[in-house]
Amino acid sequence: DNGTMNFWDYSTGYNFQKTETVAQPGSLDSENGIYAAEFDLTGTRLITCEADKSIKIWKEDEEASELSHPTDMAGWRKKCLAEAKQRY
Repeated sequence: DNGTMNFWDYSTGYNFQKTETVAQPGSLDSENGIYAAEFDLTGTRLITCEADKSIKIWKEDEEASELSHPTDMAGWRKKCLAEAKQRY
């Protein structure tokens, strides 16, 4: 695990956001992993347990919009179909 988190749309499988966690100062590069993730009871914050023995709480980006995080469904579909053709 390299500490990368991907957020996917369940119904389409589209990866709409990708982010990386940062290991705490003094930790090894190999401790940049995420062991577990769970939403809190409100469903607005993501809590992660990480390899560097830290617990991080992630909040929603309230300024995010379709302009700041565009969803290119047509481009994503073309990419998926092209990758599927290469596999077979």
